[in-house]
Amino acid sequence: MNKLSKRMQKATALVDANKSYPLKDALKVVKEYAATCASKFDESVEMVLELGIDARQTDQGIRGAESMPSGLGKTVKVAVFVSEDKVDAAKKAGADIAGSDDLVEIVKSGKADFDVCIATPDMMAKVGVLGKVLGPRGLMPNAKLGTLTADFAAAIKQVKAGQVAYKNDKGGIVHAGIGKVSFTEDALESNVMALYKAVLRAKPSSSKGVYMRNVYLSTTMGPSIKLDLQSMVS
Repeated sequence: MNKLSKRMQKATALVDANKSYPLKDALKVVKEYAATCASKFDESVEMVLELGIDARQTDQGIRGAESMPSGLGKTVKVAVFVSEDKVDAAKKAGADIAGSDDLVEIVKSGKADFDVCIATPDMMAKVGVLGKVLGPRGLMPNAKLGTLTADFAAAIKQVKAGQVAYKNDKGGIVHAGIGKVSFTEDALESNVMALYKAVLRAKPSSSKGVYMRNVYLSTTMGPSIKLDLQSMVS
């Protein structure tokens, strides 16, 4: 059996695996971890939400996007597919890359060097042929995510400010990064609550029984902290 490193032993000692932590207490643990155990890089703070949905049923899947009040602490590179007459406007709005047929060809060649892809509805006939390239990376524009829209300027602004796209996996679990360990406790709390409430609002009408089963926080390299859901009620 491999022994835990001294850093991981120290990090694991911060968390009682049998305890559910009120959100504020969990965030204190995250900050203590950041001060004493964190890696040399600014680790991400991640959130896992276990949902009581039947992910096999198409009407019970959830998907959406939510802006994080405190941002995400990272630079997001955005590509925008628009008609030729709107390329300059998209770039002025903050797009890192913008184009029409030329951008389609760039992506086809495998040079999809961006984190988020936005498209106007009139461009989807062209963007649709990029499904095999964009689909596996989760980059296909989608109305539910706010990335398929005529108002590309507003979409760019939201994405650049820090927007989390969420979607359940086959086990009915949502995974999302909600900030960095360098964030203040208040900043992390506002982001946690924003995503939590967004997923609550997304509850499918056909879902029965307990919907929000468990929520956990962790850092990139740190232990998982189970949250007391009663502390999330406001």
